[in-house]
Amino acid sequence: MYFAPSERYNSEKNNGVRLTMFTLSSNDDTPLYRQLYQQLREKILTGKLPADFKLPSILGLAEELEVSRNTVESAFQELCSEGYIYSRPRSGYFVSDIDKEYAGSSQLVRKKQDLHPRLSESYRYDFHPARLDPEVFPSALWRRCLLDALRSNVEALSHYSEPQGEWGLRCNLQFYLEHSRGVLCSPDQIVICSGLQHGLQIVTQLIKESHTSVAVENPGYHLPRDLFRNHGFKIIPIASGPKGLALHELETLSDTVVYVTPSHQMPLGHVMPVADRLKLISWAKNRNGIIIEDDYDSELRYTGKPISSLQGLSPDSNIIYQGTFSKVFSPALRLSYMVLPHAFLSVYQRFFRNHLSPVPLLSQLAMITFMERGHWEQHIRRARIFYKKKHAVMLRAIGDYFGDRAEVIGQGAGLHIVLKLAKTLKDEATILDQARQHGCRLLPFSDFSVTDRPENDKLLLGFGGIGIKDIPRGIEKLSKIYT
Repeated sequence: MYFAPSERYNSEKNNGVRLTMFTLSSNDDTPLYRQLYQQLREKILTGKLPADFKLPSILGLAEELEVSRNTVESAFQELCSEGYIYSRPRSGYFVSDIDKEYAGSSQLVRKKQDLHPRLSESYRYDFHPARLDPEVFPSALWRRCLLDALRSNVEALSHYSEPQGEWGLRCNLQFYLEHSRGVLCSPDQIVICSGLQHGLQIVTQLIKESHTSVAVENPGYHLPRDLFRNHGFKIIPIASGPKGLALHELETLSDTVVYVTPSHQMPLGHVMPVADRLKLISWAKNRNGIIIEDDYDSELRYTGKPISSLQGLSPDSNIIYQGTFSKVFSPALRLSYMVLPHAFLSVYQRFFRNHLSPVPLLSQLAMITFMERGHWEQHIRRARIFYKKKHAVMLRAIGDYFGDRAEVIGQGAGLHIVLKLAKTLKDEATILDQARQHGCRLLPFSDFSVTDRPENDKLLLGFGGIGIKDIPRGIEKLSKIYT
């Protein structure tokens, strides 16, 4: 719809300069006042409306455009607040004197953005190891807890969260960790974080004055390795085998931080035996070492009871325990936690006492409600049963389609397994490309190697995000790559 304001406005007073046509459309998602604002701003910045040009009255322009007075007034007020126009008492609005040299053309036109961007690639069979199945998420219970937390804590939403996270959430976590993971701590030692990455960024600040190197599992989780490297730490690869970390490679190291996933090694899935855990703790005590224990996938163990934490074996040692809600509840929630040793609390307070918690208060309050009502432990049990079925379907499909051509590593826990192929004649890039052509998404196993050395004989297969009925078909398609 096109509207042309009358050309009689101030043609004499403004040296013959006239307002040109405006284009306002009620079908546009942009509000009418905003459309008028943008068009007036463009004319001012391009010089079509010179300095001290007198704009029409609000009422007159509204009548000409056949819009409400509020529409024109809102546009004028926004232009005035940003300095594009100014007002004179009982005289109206005038164009400000703006140096056109600083008015770049990029300010004039704002491209309409797609608020729902398309994914770059779509996969029918997504074997990414960090995906969860939406079917297991307790959406109804979580929605209820969110609403109840909102209704019951309106006053709390008017201020910031506690720097270490809400006390109620830390108390619930302390109880859960002690009874489920064998972690021995007080709520004062718990820090609520916005994911593992955020937790490790805090750790880098706590250790940078005393330690400069970090030993990591190889192969091992790439995110911590990259994060420590980006913060200037020297990365020392330590081999990881059937018993987890190769402890003999640590014997000559001192003043070193060790990042380890002892309960379910990422990516190989091995469990560190108790004897080796005690040796690792002893090494840290004798060599001024610090242990970062990432309790990766610890809740999802399908045979026997979950392995107790490393921290619980020696609560007074320099062991920083990292846990998260992402692997079994929701990665989108960005909610995790860490347990600091007592020796680190004063350092933490020195660095972070004035920091604000990045975790939304409402999410914390909802999780408090979720845990206090017993939903969290119920969800863990339900998730364990659900993913155990998918784990069994995955193993059965591998047996059916790969047979003796492959060996499964790291089964019995978590959301992924590693498939070690008996032989392969293809490089990793070719394998990934052919898998993509078959509609299968694979994460390169070489991502977990410190040296980024291509792994031609191992496939990392996640089963969390793929539909249970799609698992056999996806495995069949992968098997055809090796025929």
